[in-house]
Amino acid sequence: MPVITELARPTQPLDQPSQDDLFPIREVSRLTGINPVTLRAWERRYGLIQPTRTESGHRLYSMRDVETVREILGWIDRGVAVSKVGKILAKTRAAREAPQAMPGDSESGDYLQWQGQLKRAVGEFDEPYLERLYGQIFSSYSLSVVFQDILMPFWRQLAQHQEPYGHTSEWLFFDQFLRSRISQRLLLQRGNQPRPVLLAALAGQCRELELLVAALMLGSAEVEVRVLALGQPFDELTLVCEKIKPQALVLFSNHAPAPELPRRLNRLALTLECPLMLAGDVAELAQDSLNASPVGCLGSDGRLMMQRLRQFLSGTLDT
Repeated sequence: MPVITELARPTQPLDQPSQDDLFPIREVSRLTGINPVTLRAWERRYGLIQPTRTESGHRLYSMRDVETVREILGWIDRGVAVSKVGKILAKTRAAREAPQAMPGDSESGDYLQWQGQLKRAVGEFDEPYLERLYGQIFSSYSLSVVFQDILMPFWRQLAQHQEPYGHTSEWLFFDQFLRSRISQRLLLQRGNQPRPVLLAALAGQCRELELLVAALMLGSAEVEVRVLALGQPFDELTLVCEKIKPQALVLFSNHAPAPELPRRLNRLALTLECPLMLAGDVAELAQDSLNASPVGCLGSDGRLMMQRLRQFLSGTLDT
């Protein structure tokens, strides 16, 4: 287990109770911004949260329940109906647990404590301190853990809580810091491969940082991933691929798929001379509708995306 040695750990990261605490619905509402009526509806109608009850019937929520509420909110913000969130949560968690055991409570506690340090650095706009933290986190964990379990969850929390004075500036500071560091890593990953994999975002369906993180997850010494700029027209992707002649084209989105997306993807695939793949949350949500199509789904989990990409390129994984 990685041990944080150089920087002191906060006792209550992110201004939240410790993981062992249980707290009432009004506190969950304060931490997440979701009103108690909605929280109760998510429990009764959809079974998305299962708080414990006191003898008098009052609901008590754990820190894990709070994180679940935030995850639900994230899916709703991406255009997913609340009635479908339960199946998505179960599916994505199963995918994350497949290659390895679920992190234990101590690991989850470590992640929260790192996020507490990040909160302190970002709140002070202290870039040297943030740089040291960034380096320590990378030296302690794998790439997928760094982004999926530590950096990006904290980035999303900042993005969802920009109302109080100064929080927008904190998010912009952290977002710019991560984009610049990841861009540097992507440049270092570039090799002499004559045919890269192209990665493009579906228009308006992710932020630049999410696209850069996906490129970092997909790339390797054997596979160079070249990122197309946000705003790349969907109808001009065939033209771009004709010029660059990539090994594959990967489209990325973290939103729910539009009803016409499978039809558009199938039509695009027919015009390409390379495989077409889908990555991000949209790949999880559209997978069933793309069965028996030429479009490959890489999923949204960084631990699996690179492996699936390599299998697709080698012809050992069916669409």
